[in-house]
Amino acid sequence: MELSKNIFFNTDKLVENSKVKISYLGKLYQDNSDEVSIHYGFGINWDNVNDIKMEKTDLGFQAEIQLLEGDTFNFCFKNGNEEWDNNNGQNYVFPLEKVQNELVVLEDEPVSLGSARKLRRSYLWSKKVRLAVYKIITYLPKLISGNYKRKLKEN
Repeated sequence: MELSKNIFFNTDKLVENSKVKISYLGKLYQDNSDEVSIHYGFGINWDNVNDIKMEKTDLGFQAEIQLLEGDTFNFCFKNGNEEWDNNNGQNYVFPLEKVQNELVVLEDEPVSLGSARKLRRSYLWSKKVRLAVYKIITYLPKLISGNYKRKLKEN
């Protein structure tokens, strides 16, 4: 997923408490910098600030980062000469999505009957929809072509 020009992630969504691989092909890579670090933090206050040296590859500079809790993932890049790519002073700031807890079941946590019923109901609806699609695909061409004859009850 490309979040900004020359910045790519290996995932479609940035979700807190997950790992993400970032690839950077921006200004510092194009200027042939030998080494680049990513400087990052979380939330409006840049909590848990960290620097990680990125690995230079044919696909740009890359690093794997553990996303922590926060509303946003904030970062910028610097090379060995202390030159920065900070999005023209704006930094790169992207929203983090919360973990979807309703489908996560912990080992020691009992599953409530309400959530089990919801899952069963959605499963049944998906089966009904699949059956309806199958019937439409199977019988609609016969109806259109006239090859389908309905059996009439004899009186």
